[in-house]
Amino acid sequence: MADFDLVVIGSGPAGEWGAVQASLSGKRVAVVEREPVLGGTAANTGTLPSKTLRETALHLSGFKARGLYSVDATLRHEATVSDFLFRERRVKQMERERIHKNLQRHGVTLFQGAGSFVDAHTVAVKRDGAEVARLSAGTALIATGSTPYRPPLYPFGDPRVHDSDEILDITTLPRTLVVVGGGVIGCEYACMFAALGIPVTLVEVKNDLLNFLDAEVGQLLRDCMETLGVRLRLGQTVESAHVPESHSEPIRLKLSTGEVLEADQVLVASGRTANTAGLGIEALGVKQGKRGQIEVGLAYQTAVPHIYAVGDVVGFPALASTSMEQARIAVEHAFGPGKRTLTPILPYGIYTIPEVSMAGDTEESLRARGIPYVVGRATFDTNPRGQIIGEKQGLLKLLFHRDDMKLLGVHVLGEQASELVHVGLTALLTGSTAQLFVETCFNYPTLSEAYKAATYDALDQVRVSSA
Repeated sequence: MADFDLVVIGSGPAGEWGAVQASLSGKRVAVVEREPVLGGTAANTGTLPSKTLRETALHLSGFKARGLYSVDATLRHEATVSDFLFRERRVKQMERERIHKNLQRHGVTLFQGAGSFVDAHTVAVKRDGAEVARLSAGTALIATGSTPYRPPLYPFGDPRVHDSDEILDITTLPRTLVVVGGGVIGCEYACMFAALGIPVTLVEVKNDLLNFLDAEVGQLLRDCMETLGVRLRLGQTVESAHVPESHSEPIRLKLSTGEVLEADQVLVASGRTANTAGLGIEALGVKQGKRGQIEVGLAYQTAVPHIYAVGDVVGFPALASTSMEQARIAVEHAFGPGKRTLTPILPYGIYTIPEVSMAGDTEESLRARGIPYVVGRATFDTNPRGQIIGEKQGLLKLLFHRDDMKLLGVHVLGEQASELVHVGLTALLTGSTAQLFVETCFNYPTLSEAYKAATYDALDQVRVSSA
């Protein structure tokens, strides 16, 4: 029996930074990881691999330079799977090594194997069915993440039918692809494969893509995806899936409208399920939702006070960035005053082509609450840096309170959207008004200068309406 102040189950972003936070407070910390590699979904099958593939698709296809320099910068040879996955594999390996060094540097003890609760203060670690360690835990942090939900309609044993984890193990690039599910993951992968010139059809049960986005930005993204070559089938479901044994025959998906889609490969992106099976938490009284998500309070405490849960395993927002902060907050609560809570204003980054990112209110949320607002817009095709890099689709949209011009929301579509949003995010968190962007001197030429242009656009509208 090894004795620890904190035992963390899972080594993804939440597990890693929860462990480090506790170590910095002088606590004895252990991390239990069931996989042979560290990093969880973020490092191995989700966040970093998918974003790396996006950059690879843009590079191999010459997408960013098409027609920009009066030359054809598209692929001069057919991309292979090795081409497509080369950089992704390098990035994964470097991230795994970084995590291992980070835990080692902070004196965190690592146990390789599946962790489960023997009782409320004891975690057993098993490898290949045999118990290899038993850990005494004053406090426990569950950070086991999630896995793709697999609807029973699809035969996932077939090498042409993928979930969002398996898509990284493809042996041949699809000739045609159907993506089932128009959430963030589905939209991102649809764009990646379409950028490579592969015909892609995306099927989504809702009538809109990513309806948490500001409606104007969501519609612009939809237009951009269709221009990229993604065929959209919105408001439709897959009623049946025929996957013939012969790989020379196409997969046939029958939609609720009666349309039959034929494809070489299928990617099913239908949400995720929390990795709670086998943890033994039910017997302890830890409460769970319908897909295994653990129910927690503001400080990420479960119904058992000394057991915390963070990251994907607790559900929304299920982002790597928020998971890290949740873990820090949980550890601070467990070993200190613990008064901090997760900021209510979070950035969302969607790595479609083009990127989309947002923070704060949308027009729809402001109208629903009856808040008077004014919109300022700046397009990247009129921005000098945007002209230099050939960014024709980009948009920065700022929402200000009409009465005092306090910034309420920021929405970006286009090159570097997930970076640019942080300027607006900082302004939101500090309660800044339009005056901040008026007085700020931005480097020239930069895309960031769009903040000044969008602010002046909003101020012009206020002056015209007040005249």
